[in-house]
Amino acid sequence: MLIVAALYHFTCFPEPAALRPGLLQVCAANGVKGSLLVAPEGINGTIAGSRAGIDAVLRAIRALPGCAGLEWKESPAETLPFGRMKVRLKREIVTMGQPEVDPRSRVGSYVTARDWNALVRDPQTVVIDTRNDYEVAIGTFHGAVNPGTRAFGEFPDWWQANRHRFAGKRIAMFCTGGIRCEKSTNYLLGQGVEQVCHLKGGILKYLEDMPESESLWHGQCFVFDDRVSVGHGLQPGGLTSCHDILGARPPDRPECPAPSG
Repeated sequence: MLIVAALYHFTCFPEPAALRPGLLQVCAANGVKGSLLVAPEGINGTIAGSRAGIDAVLRAIRALPGCAGLEWKESPAETLPFGRMKVRLKREIVTMGQPEVDPRSRVGSYVTARDWNALVRDPQTVVIDTRNDYEVAIGTFHGAVNPGTRAFGEFPDWWQANRHRFAGKRIAMFCTGGIRCEKSTNYLLGQGVEQVCHLKGGILKYLEDMPESESLWHGQCFVFDDRVSVGHGLQPGGLTSCHDILGARPPDRPECPAPSG
């Protein structure tokens, strides 16, 4: 059995390009494949390999400046869901295009998977899916608002056009692994929204911890590797390619999107 690890961490990397050779080397030495994004604001990505290989790469990442508190989510895979290892340099580890947004300063309140159901059932809570349209198409939480975005960078414009709909409500947000919520909750707090929270560990943690009999999740969760999707218990969801996503996937994306979360 192989391990797939989805990870991210916000920290300051003054020279992210200097980290790329070492990351490529430790992944190659341990038979780990996948994709990592490195930017001045931190690191994000999904990698896969043996238990020993994943542990070695995670140790190396935690040893990077400011990364001792790195968090990640794991799921099983029968075969490697990546064909190669890529370490890419980016301006942002998840692109929002809002220079003033800084999750290191403050984010919304974290809600555990076990507490999430009660929160979203509260009529004073508005639940917003921060993911993109092709992801929402195959699964989401019951009653969640779908912004219909094609890319995360469209979220601020959507919020400005729709914020009047949610005046006086508590905002609860979720995404695949948590990274997009770190930025989106920081953004909403900066916009003056007083009650903002998000699902700790994202959908992946919810599907891992919440029994299907108690779950409010409907469908599958899109993941950024060759498994395409996972379901409850983080088992492969049965889709065989990005083209299986109900025809909702943007036609100008011939391959699965790069890691996000």
